[in-house]
Amino acid sequence: MWEQRSFQSDHEGKGSLFLVPTPIGNLDDITYRALEVLKKADILAAEDTRHTMKLCSHFDIHAPLFSYHEHNKKTSGTKLVAELENGKNVALVTDAGTPGISDPGADLAAACIAHEIPVVPLPGANAAITGLIASGISTDHFLFYGFLPRAKKERGQALDALKKFPYTVIFYESPFRVKETLKDLYDVFGNRRIAISRELTKRYETFVRGTIDEVLAFLNSGEAPKGEFCVIVDGNRELEERGEELWWSTLTVQEHVDHYIRNKQVTSKEAIKQVALDRAQPKREIYGIYHQIENE
Repeated sequence: MWEQRSFQSDHEGKGSLFLVPTPIGNLDDITYRALEVLKKADILAAEDTRHTMKLCSHFDIHAPLFSYHEHNKKTSGTKLVAELENGKNVALVTDAGTPGISDPGADLAAACIAHEIPVVPLPGANAAITGLIASGISTDHFLFYGFLPRAKKERGQALDALKKFPYTVIFYESPFRVKETLKDLYDVFGNRRIAISRELTKRYETFVRGTIDEVLAFLNSGEAPKGEFCVIVDGNRELEERGEELWWSTLTVQEHVDHYIRNKQVTSKEAIKQVALDRAQPKREIYGIYHQIENE
């Protein structure tokens, strides 16, 4: 156990890792605090230094740039942790949006926590939430899934695990695969309500809302899709429409996990993952509850 008090101690001479969201399109969306942190940081770790250089030039930021991305995260992560251990403050940014969401920033944050280096998050732009709140689809409960597997078989398996999920699901998708993904969504989920958005906060910001077949027909009728897509899909409403109670609602977390282990013959890890999906709770939360009960 480790209690982090972000601004109330010197952390034994260690620096802090600041997770700094950057605009997803419109540069005016950056916060005053984000600019202050970026300008004061000893090191600015960036997914694409060329892309971040444009941001730095626009806002007159001169912190040294350090490359940190999916393909060099092990070696670069080790170097950044060493700099933090030596008292340097590091600001981590992704190409757009909040670091740690569908990028390797989460790995660096975990490495810092393992070394008891403070990880300080800043609030800011995020495509998933931005797309969700304008989708017209329920925001009461939702699951952020991110990018689906590229291979068709694995993508189908992932969707099959989600098809009975009763809450809104958020996906990211590239313009090259969005049509294929919508076809698979239709085949597995049925013809649900959906909203897709692209170029969020930019001049050509676009939303398309309707049923999956309507949106797919729209995409097929025009030019090839451009820009990264945020795909918001309505949850499974079958139980709600029939007025039925969720089958697991009377089970404890342990009983729920044990049900999958016993009846589906899966490992506890796989069962915990499915229970987390059923209950719309973080997997680590289900893991903690289940194993705490087991160890009592």
